[in-house]
Amino acid sequence: MGRFSGILLASDYDGTLADDHGQIVCRNRQALAGFIADGGLFTVCTGRTKQGFHAYDPRLMNAPVLLANGIMAYRYDLRQTVFCDGIPVPDARLVIGKLMQAFPDICIEAYTDAFESFAVRLNDRSKRHFEAQSIVWRDILSPQAIERPCVKIMLSCGRETGAAVQRFLDREIPREIKYIPSDGDFVELINVVSDKGKGLLKLASMLGVREENVFAIGDGENDLDMLRAVKTAFVPANGCEKAKAAAAVEVCSNNDGAIADAITWISTRY
Repeated sequence: MGRFSGILLASDYDGTLADDHGQIVCRNRQALAGFIADGGLFTVCTGRTKQGFHAYDPRLMNAPVLLANGIMAYRYDLRQTVFCDGIPVPDARLVIGKLMQAFPDICIEAYTDAFESFAVRLNDRSKRHFEAQSIVWRDILSPQAIERPCVKIMLSCGRETGAAVQRFLDREIPREIKYIPSDGDFVELINVVSDKGKGLLKLASMLGVREENVFAIGDGENDLDMLRAVKTAFVPANGCEKAKAAAAVEVCSNNDGAIADAITWISTRY
C-alpha cells in the first residue's frame, strides 16, 4: 500500500497535461512517476476519440483512459474497452439525416465504438481535422452506412453556421442526444447519459475508488462537468474563466507543470 493508494487523478490532455506544443513537460513526468510508484492512479480524460488519441504512455497512465468526453473508457495495455455509452444507431442515423437536409454545406464526422471514422460531405476543415489527429476515415453518402453506436458525432460547420446549427439542435435533437456548445468551428454530439464528470465517477466506481478520493484538472469549457463532479478540482493558471470558476484550486500553467502542482497539493493532504 502506497501513500496515494485509493486516489484517482484525472487530467484533460490538450492545454492541461500537455503544454502549448503538445508535449508533456519533464516536471509533470517526474511527478506522475512518483505518484504512480506510491500507489496513485492517473488517467487522461479527453474530448478526443480513440482514433485521434495517440499520446498513451503506460509509464504515465496506469488507469483506463477516458475518451470522447467521458463516453468511453479504454485500456490501451489490453486493447480493451472498459465501457462505452455511445449514441444508439437509430438515433445517430436520425440526427445525421436531419442535419444533412437542413445544412447541406456542413461536414458530419461520425466515430463508432468499433473505432471506425466516417465523413459525410467531407470539407477542407474536416480533412485537416482528420489529418491533424492521424485519423483514417471513410467517406459515406448516407447515415445508413453507420451500423455501430457512435461514440460521438462532430459537426464541422464553421463559426458563422455554428450558431444556427445549435439553434436547430435545440429544436430537433432527440432527447437521447445532447450537444456540447461551441463558439468555434465544431459542435459535438454525444449520448445524454454521460459526460466527463459522469464518465470519471463511473470509472472510479469500477476501480473501487471512493468519490472523495477522485481529483480532476482541466482548462476548458468541455472540462466543466468533470471539475464540478469531484470534491477537489484544479485548473491551470492559463485555463478559461469558466474552468477557474468551477475549480477549487488554481495551479501553475500547463507549460510549467500544472499536474505536478496538483500532485503536490494532494500530497499535503495524504
